[in-house]
Amino acid sequence: MRYFPLLLCLLAITTAEFRNATKQVPVVMWHGMGDCCCNPLSMGSVKKLFEEQIPGVYVHSLQLGSSITKDIEHGFYANTNELVYMACIKIKNDPELKNGYNAIGFSQGAQFLRAVAQRCPNPPMKNLVSVGGQHQGVFGAPYCIGDNIMCNGVRRLIDLGAYLPFVQKRVVQAQYWHDPNQVEEYKKRSIFLADINNENNNNPTYKRNLLSLKNLVLVKFNQDHMVVPKDSSWFGFYKDGDIDTILPMNETDLYKEDRIGLKKLHESGRIHFMDVDGDHLQIPRSVLVNDIIKKYFM
Repeated sequence: MRYFPLLLCLLAITTAEFRNATKQVPVVMWHGMGDCCCNPLSMGSVKKLFEEQIPGVYVHSLQLGSSITKDIEHGFYANTNELVYMACIKIKNDPELKNGYNAIGFSQGAQFLRAVAQRCPNPPMKNLVSVGGQHQGVFGAPYCIGDNIMCNGVRRLIDLGAYLPFVQKRVVQAQYWHDPNQVEEYKKRSIFLADINNENNNNPTYKRNLLSLKNLVLVKFNQDHMVVPKDSSWFGFYKDGDIDTILPMNETDLYKEDRIGLKKLHESGRIHFMDVDGDHLQIPRSVLVNDIIKKYFM
């Protein structure tokens, strides 16, 4: 009988370890332009879908700002570097995420979460799913549905000059504007995209941190009218000085020079390409469940 307490202790330890081992990896989500963390028709619906498919999973849908209204506004007018910093703090301060998490970003939220992976490795991001992201930027003003005052304001400011300092520091979409006809101006003036793509200063931590991902899943929409060119969702982009030629990821300098680790990720089988028929973010529920949630989040 003197061994009975020891057996109980061992049983308790084993049970705790089993529970920790079977606990679902939490999920972090970042919405796109014009959306917010908790819209029941968009991010709220996706959060609910994750919770239905993965019982017990914890989902943190990022809200950047003191209110839902501010969260929406920050999708248009903000310094993206500050938004990424805010996201890193929220993630770090969330005790549910302390052992790591999976991430899914929608539209511009995808490249913002990639910046989180590159700049803020603790807690670690395990898998990153990019749904209609713009990883090589865009060379086309955002499509505005109806009389969207903020979106139309963004279009006017970009037309005025995306690389003007006051536009670059304030307009989110200008910070991933990539003009193939002004390559040096883009590298010199872009305060966000040029940095996370290591266009100027080779930051080895960006590459090292991105290479820690288990999987990078890139979803492109075949009829995308928001992401121009749509190949940016797969890290493709226009050839410098030639908007009639679009280079696939493996022919871009970003890949060939392996500035952020794309080549190593690709060669190790950790980059996965998905294409979906439909316009921007029109992803069928069945694809989201079977090809993304069940494959990379469970």
